[in-house]
Amino acid sequence: MASISRDEVANLARLARIEMTEPELDHLASEMDLILGAVARVQEVAGADVPPTSHPLALQNIFRPDVVAPSLTPDEALSGAPAQADQRFKVPQILGDAE
Repeated sequence: MASISRDEVANLARLARIEMTEPELDHLASEMDLILGAVARVQEVAGADVPPTSHPLALQNIFRPDVVAPSLTPDEALSGAPAQADQRFKVPQILGDAE
């Protein structure tokens, strides 16, 4: 099994915009090896006859009919907004520019 290097952990943290200290990077690099090993073991056990699941219990969505109902006009919806622009809520930017 290929291990994940400390530099790769640092790069992943940078991409996720997570600030990490040097000891945290060292610790997480060793932890990632354990995590990747556990995932590899699960992949060995899961055969073609085992369907992938996202939940241990079978889930089923309950849908209601789509009924058109009266709703707010854009002006009514924005009437209590602290800031608006072009008939939209205006919110402060939380992410920086794309890299």
